[in-house]
Amino acid sequence: MALFGNRNKKNESSSCCCGGNCDAESMAKAEAAKTKGASVKILGTGCANCNRLEAATKAALEQLGMDTNIDHVTDFSQIAAYGVMTTPALVVDGKVVSYGKVLKTDEVVKILQKVRE
Repeated sequence: MALFGNRNKKNESSSCCCGGNCDAESMAKAEAAKTKGASVKILGTGCANCNRLEAATKAALEQLGMDTNIDHVTDFSQIAAYGVMTTPALVVDGKVVSYGKVLKTDEVVKILQKVRE
């Protein structure tokens, strides 16, 4: 009788990044994602400040040699879903890293370098 949980080792989760399903294909996908770069989004209505943040982000990505597309989200309901009420905002890998101001290129570079570490 197991009152405090099952001690069966089959129920333990794997510590592997892919849940124990490491194969050549999944490893290749992981490596491609690492070299491709981060997922980057600009949240904003398309105003001049939003466009300046997008330009600075593009310049930072080029400076770092990262091949990443920038998604520009203009739908307010999608912006609010991130918890952002002041635009423009920069989202990297699903996390809001800046909002309410236009970052300079060197500031975006520092943020993206932290992400790649």
